[in-house]
Amino acid sequence: MSSFFRWSSGRVALLVLGMTAATITPIVISAPALSQNTVPSATPSPETPSPATPSPTSTVNLSDVSSDYWAHPFIQALADNNVIAGFPDGTFRPNQAVTRAEFAALIQKAFGSQNRVRQLSAGGFSDVPTGYWAASAIQSAYETGFLAGYPGNVFLPNQQIPRVQGIVALASGLGLTTSSTGASSDLGTYYNDASSIPNYAVSGVTAATQSNIVVNYPDVKQLNPQQPLTRAEAAALLYQALAKQGRIQPIASNLPASQYIVGGTQTGNDIVSLAASSSSLTTLTSLLKTAGLADILQQPGPYTVFAPTDQAFAALPAATLQQLQQPENREALIKILRYHVVPGAVTASQLTNGELKTYEDRPVKIQIDRANNQVEVNNARVIQPDIKASNGVIHAINQVLIPPDINISKLNQPPTANTPDVTVGRATRGGRSYIGVAGNIGLSGGDTALSDGNFAVISKLGLTNYLSVRPSVIFGDDTLFLVPVTLDFSPRRAGSVGEKTYSISPYIGAGVAIEANVDTDIGLLLTGGVDVPLGSKFTLTGGVNAAFMDQTDVGLLLGVGYNF
Repeated sequence: MSSFFRWSSGRVALLVLGMTAATITPIVISAPALSQNTVPSATPSPETPSPATPSPTSTVNLSDVSSDYWAHPFIQALADNNVIAGFPDGTFRPNQAVTRAEFAALIQKAFGSQNRVRQLSAGGFSDVPTGYWAASAIQSAYETGFLAGYPGNVFLPNQQIPRVQGIVALASGLGLTTSSTGASSDLGTYYNDASSIPNYAVSGVTAATQSNIVVNYPDVKQLNPQQPLTRAEAAALLYQALAKQGRIQPIASNLPASQYIVGGTQTGNDIVSLAASSSSLTTLTSLLKTAGLADILQQPGPYTVFAPTDQAFAALPAATLQQLQQPENREALIKILRYHVVPGAVTASQLTNGELKTYEDRPVKIQIDRANNQVEVNNARVIQPDIKASNGVIHAINQVLIPPDINISKLNQPPTANTPDVTVGRATRGGRSYIGVAGNIGLSGGDTALSDGNFAVISKLGLTNYLSVRPSVIFGDDTLFLVPVTLDFSPRRAGSVGEKTYSISPYIGAGVAIEANVDTDIGLLLTGGVDVPLGSKFTLTGGVNAAFMDQTDVGLLLGVGYNF
């Protein structure tokens, strides 16, 4: 027990400062950066069969295409129909660029039975040897009219194919022509960068757009014609082409993926889809999904939504958005969002002075200034009226409407001293409780298992909204039990990977370290780190621990926990 007091004040100050810097800064900064590493490219060779041609034993469980990935419905459906497949390691590598040879292999797999419209000369392309892995696919794609060569009788099989070439290839192979009725033939109505489309491709892109074949992610109005086509984008284009032929069911309009399909009626035009496609209503869209109301607002309705813009949400008091997305404040979030929705489709011209009852069973006050053509809802002003949806109408407003029974300044407040709310195993503002495994990396010292590389069992048990106890044990020659109590901070956004947004939840605390040997020793423990929720089931965690025993042992604990 005497070792509990064996350190100098200077040493403690330096250690705490180092722990804080090591925990809050490097881990916070590096976690989102690591999560966004690009997938290394791989080009099929004669020894490596094309990934477009699955083996008889291949599966459709693609480890890097999660259910919430933007192109998941396209990729999964094509994989289920044996049109595409993954790599031998179980990945699909959706962000990897597609070469012309690989695109030809995909074309052959999807449209190999299509009638030939021309014949490749006996010698073929000069840069495609007879034994080349994609020679047959290239010949098929050429003879069915999808792909052509370059001057000089070359195909350039290893060249990355631009998006615009992939789109034109599908329009050519399917024999699509532009329509003079229905959908617009002016590409400027679909794409902000229409001027970047090469002259040779205008007709083909127009025909493909009118046929709902073009899929743009993340901005449906940005074609990026000269960017290399990725495997995910190729899958989306192929899916739409097969749907055009009636060989596969169109993507359901209530799926998020449908909002990236350009043109026609296939793109979702319900209230949620329109909000999701707007660059100024992204926060509202995200909150509707968090609250579980997105599916409701995609039903027939009709509904009228007074939709706060991103700037309106940004004007709320600091940290309010983060607090509203906490599990303990979900009911408040639902109330606030329902307060913005009115039954029926009410256009701006139909609004009158007075009150409108919302789905929150509390009315909003409507004030009309016909002279200045302005509409106010409570204290908010309608800045863009009458955004027509298939199931109602949206009016964009410049302030968030707060129901009278909601006090946003008291969201997510710690319990008062008179009414403690201690529940072991509860979620805290930093996230869910969990139990898991970790690896320890020794940084300094040499007295306990904390100073060496060892296996560990970790846990987090929420006590209150902001306090947790995090018992863990590090196994080794001098097994060490760590029992810190931590202050858990609210999550903050760290970065995004595809459609997935990750947040980090810092924590810092102190407790006791118990060395399990013949002479049991107890010392002070200081800890600090971050939790990174990976979804509803798992949490990634990393932290620095310092145990003051006979020596000061410092270790870095990295692990993953299963939420409960």
